[in-house]
Amino acid sequence: MSASPSPAAPAPTTMRRVAVASCVGTTIEFYDFFIYGTAAALVFPQIFFPALGPVAGTAASFATFAVAFVVRPLGAIVFGHYGDKLGRKGTLVTTLLLMGVATVAIGLLPTGAVIGAAAPILLILLRVAQGLAVGGEWAGANLLTAEYAPPGKRGTYAVFPQLGPALAFALSSSTFLATDIVFGSDAFLTYGWRIPFLLSALLVGVGLYIRLSIDETPVFKADRDKRAAAKAPTTPPVLEVFRVQPREILLGALVQGIGFGFFYMGTAYLTAYGSDPAGAGLDRRVVLSLGVLAAAVLAVTTIVGGRISDRLGRRPVILASGVMAVVWSLALFPVLDTGSAAAFGIGIAVTLGIFGIMYGPVGAYLPELFATRFRYTGAGMAYNLAGVLGGAVPPVLAPILTEAFGSIGIGVLLAVLAGLSIAATLILFETADRDTMHDVEEPQAA
Repeated sequence: MSASPSPAAPAPTTMRRVAVASCVGTTIEFYDFFIYGTAAALVFPQIFFPALGPVAGTAASFATFAVAFVVRPLGAIVFGHYGDKLGRKGTLVTTLLLMGVATVAIGLLPTGAVIGAAAPILLILLRVAQGLAVGGEWAGANLLTAEYAPPGKRGTYAVFPQLGPALAFALSSSTFLATDIVFGSDAFLTYGWRIPFLLSALLVGVGLYIRLSIDETPVFKADRDKRAAAKAPTTPPVLEVFRVQPREILLGALVQGIGFGFFYMGTAYLTAYGSDPAGAGLDRRVVLSLGVLAAAVLAVTTIVGGRISDRLGRRPVILASGVMAVVWSLALFPVLDTGSAAAFGIGIAVTLGIFGIMYGPVGAYLPELFATRFRYTGAGMAYNLAGVLGGAVPPVLAPILTEAFGSIGIGVLLAVLAGLSIAATLILFETADRDTMHDVEEPQAA
């Protein structure tokens, strides 16, 4: 492995501006993404899939939720290409705009009662656009902090974009809660659910202003200049990363798979489970309020996980969260099945808390695995393949597993994902001391 000296550490004011830009941007992107998950749990089965009945309607609603995860790797390839070739900043502005337009359009979409089968079809297309945007968002936002941060503090600064999901979940739950309280249940189902989607337009405006105020990362500019001086061939990043580091893509995805499993089970499936009379049977407002509290737990554990990873390394923290995930996967639904609001609050808080411990260091770990010249594409592919594994599969299978085996079936599925994460982390190497300008050895011909 060869390396080039990293650029000089940026001024503290620059780092603060980059940290805020990455955090605000991912918060807005994931707010748009999560309000869909909340609506898929509480609203869409009734207004887009009423003819299917409660169980099939919920499964169909979560299938549209899962569509975005399937296309997220494509978003990582498309936007990773431009992020690695043209720069991180401009690509992130594009992903933010795409997400904002798609989210507002969902808020304006007529229901099935008005336009029939066209409604769920358009819903799926807009969900695809959301998936493409998020697929290109995460890697770029984390590269902003990872490639600006000084050595020894990448885990700490990479926490800022990682806080986006926690803040977004709290914001989306609070928005739906306020809308429900103000308009009441009937009006909420009729038109109140649209307000969180339409509010996205204001948030995107704020995000664009902040993202346009920052400069390109010094690591990207140094690497671009180095390649230009050496007249390096312009191989598409996706082809190069699959040729040089396919192992890191696969193992990186397995590392984060249980994280997605826990997060989207906590933010989407448990929201439906908590308010379902056949599940916990809690009032919708109680479920949303507990979601806000759980988001606070997620934020704290994300910060703790990232900061500790600068001291102990990324792998020990991720391994610890994986072990906790195995145990909690099997305990979660027995706790929830007691049916009390306290049990539901504990269930969602612990689930998101374990995810946060892993998610903190992953923000630095995945970018550190890949060479600078295709880091956006490689880290994005690993992250979004994990989204397919842990974010798309469990919520879709959960209703089916529950009906066939009871809730323990979901716990076993999550425990298997946690075991895969532990195995992949043990196979991979530590990256905390790696230089952000590192390169990798080319594979040798047989």
